[in-house]
Amino acid sequence: MTDIDLNALSLPELKQLQKNVAKAIASFEDRRKAEARAKVDELARELGFSFDELAEVAPTRKRAGSAPKYRHPENAEITWSGRGRKPAWIAEALASGKSLDDFAI
Repeated sequence: MTDIDLNALSLPELKQLQKNVAKAIASFEDRRKAEARAKVDELARELGFSFDELAEVAPTRKRAGSAPKYRHPENAEITWSGRGRKPAWIAEALASGKSLDDFAI
């Protein structure tokens, strides 16, 4: 490995060195990934499969959005499903003595 006296370099030289190191790291990682992919492809072919067949991922199940249960009294577009943290407008209304039933849809 080359010994570099970093204290002797100017700021532009240090920044260029930083860019070069970042490129070298990215290139190294890309080469390692390509090598790993080639090994996995070879093993899959030996077993009678393609890597793409083995790498198929089951589709993730998406959560359905919760239906709103409460509506802001002044702006009907603002709603809350009743899940998670209470919105500020609900918390303020409850603190002033109202109940959740007052905002039910």
